[in-house]
Amino acid sequence: MIKRLVLAATVALMAAGSAATAAAQPRTPRHQRAPEQQVGHQRAPAQRLRHRRAPSQPDTVVAFNQLLGQVLTAPGAQPATIHPTRTMAITQIAVYDAVNGILRDGSPMLFGGRGPRHASADAAAAAAARTALDALLPTQGMVVDAFYAHALAQMGSGVTVRAGVRFGERAARAVLADRAQDGASVPPPAFTPQPGPGEYQLTPPAFAPPGFTQTAHVTPFVLRAPWQFRPAPPPALTSPRYAAAFDEVRSLGELNSATRTSDQTAIGRFWGAAPIWIVWNQIADQAAVAMGDDLEQNARLFAVLDTTLADGAIALYDAKYAYHRWRPITAITAADQGNPNTVPDPNWAPLANTANDPSYPGAHAEFSAAAARVLQAAFRTDAFNFSLSNATVGITRTFNSFSQAAAEASASRIFAGQHFRFDEDAGQTLGGQVASFVLEHTFMPVRRDH
Repeated sequence: MIKRLVLAATVALMAAGSAATAAAQPRTPRHQRAPEQQVGHQRAPAQRLRHRRAPSQPDTVVAFNQLLGQVLTAPGAQPATIHPTRTMAITQIAVYDAVNGILRDGSPMLFGGRGPRHASADAAAAAAARTALDALLPTQGMVVDAFYAHALAQMGSGVTVRAGVRFGERAARAVLADRAQDGASVPPPAFTPQPGPGEYQLTPPAFAPPGFTQTAHVTPFVLRAPWQFRPAPPPALTSPRYAAAFDEVRSLGELNSATRTSDQTAIGRFWGAAPIWIVWNQIADQAAVAMGDDLEQNARLFAVLDTTLADGAIALYDAKYAYHRWRPITAITAADQGNPNTVPDPNWAPLANTANDPSYPGAHAEFSAAAARVLQAAFRTDAFNFSLSNATVGITRTFNSFSQAAAEASASRIFAGQHFRFDEDAGQTLGGQVASFVLEHTFMPVRRDH
């Protein structure tokens, strides 16, 4: 059963000046920002440009994103062959297009309809999320509908709310229709592991069939093609780089490693305890609230984040099945090493059970690098103090930036015996490329002269 992480973000926010000073400064209106300051444009984080309001309670967008994380991880809710990031992206694009269609401050993503000016954007966001989730996760309908009814009750039943509901439902139906033939529901192709050194093999203890073999064939949301940023091939088995990575994970990733520190063990256990795409959405939840973002900004934030993660998954699985590289558990225990400088250990076992897909590139590295890049662009700073806790493993981790969390998530897979370092290096590069492309090509705020 997949466990959810509970995140607790500290109110203290690191900025160029003092946190108190930054919090006291008013937010620069969207139409007054320079192009490079906008969420849709990529630039190096500039802490001095960020103006924050006092932290507040979650708004409608954040609240429904939290619900999304809850229902998505419910046992059996998500179709096993469809990557969860697709569900997240469709839901958040529907929310964004619904909010944007009323407030009209940005370019639409998949639905360009315009809602009535008097319509409630909050009601539209709630209705769009509910409509998308009911369609994508039908077994969770009772939970979603109850949450939606409670949210709507807080808004009232006036004409503005009713207009918002109608427009939100219309936006979600349009987004769902747009993605109905994207290839995600096609029966996944079988992947048959080939013999020989370096080839991916089914892994213990379950020896489960390879997962998400269809994801690479899904039409991307923004990328031009799944292979647009496909990384170069992994290092040859006979290369010094491969041998060094082999020795590293053999030492640090072993179940009872004598060289892994207690902190590295905690890192390896912690980051494998919940889906990485859920973790980064929860980080974004906390940052959005602590940074004082408004409904429109949050709608854009989660649409960009989850679209990036969804296209990142498509690019990731394209590369994984293009190269079909073996996992450390297979490499280290194999009698035929393919390299005279690596020594097998038939009794070696990793700290954590191995995921059922090829090793190269690494998923935690890819998703984390992509998410961190989006959050840096959205908040125009990398600095943010927050803590992540997982009750299942009884571990709490504390960070002072998005990039620090991303780097630790990547390294965790070496400590857990899941990946070679070159897997993680390639994943980080791929994630950054996907995020930059999404940021530069969609969800552009509209600049107005006033």
